[in-house]
Amino acid sequence: MSAGRPRVVVLDYGSGNLRSAQRALARAGADTEVTADFDAALAADGLAVPGVGAFAACMAGLRAVRGDQVIDRRLAGGRPVLGICVGMQILFAEGIEHGIRTDGCGQWPGTVTRLHAPVLPHMGWNTVSPPDATRLLAGIGAGERFYFVHSYAARSLPLPPADHLTPPALTWATHGEPFLAAVENGPLAGVQFHPEKSGDPGAALLTNWLETLR
Repeated sequence: MSAGRPRVVVLDYGSGNLRSAQRALARAGADTEVTADFDAALAADGLAVPGVGAFAACMAGLRAVRGDQVIDRRLAGGRPVLGICVGMQILFAEGIEHGIRTDGCGQWPGTVTRLHAPVLPHMGWNTVSPPDATRLLAGIGAGERFYFVHSYAARSLPLPPADHLTPPALTWATHGEPFLAAVENGPLAGVQFHPEKSGDPGAALLTNWLETLR
């Protein structure tokens, strides 16, 4: 780290919204860099993986820069990774869009599918229900709203029980049906909403994540 500020790489794999994520992380207290460089992404204190658009396109872009490998290498060494929006979705085993199944990074079991809701995309502000064990949403008041833009989501994290492991902290939201709004699983975390577009609550969440890098 430089001058007490954690170094965070925002992974550039052709997805949009990278600069807004970079600016939000910088405001939260990180030294940030947007790059596709494998070694830089591996060495940073934290790796942020934003994503917008289609699951399959994001996975193709990610593999093109070996992003799936750098995520795997980082997590094997206990080094934090934060997925945002589709960047969270691609951490799951697979996504299904328009009947087409695409392999994800497979860091979590489960499938990302289209929400069953009267209006899609789910666009706008929504509340979330975090567990007591959350670190990402610690200190963020109940009833605070976060900004979502998506039509697909994961509805479960079917990890087998393991007595020696801390269970993941699951945060839920509802749009037509319940879905995972955030997952915290050791060094790996993901949020379905956009903290960089979520005002003060989003800034507080990013600050909380940066604290886990220290």
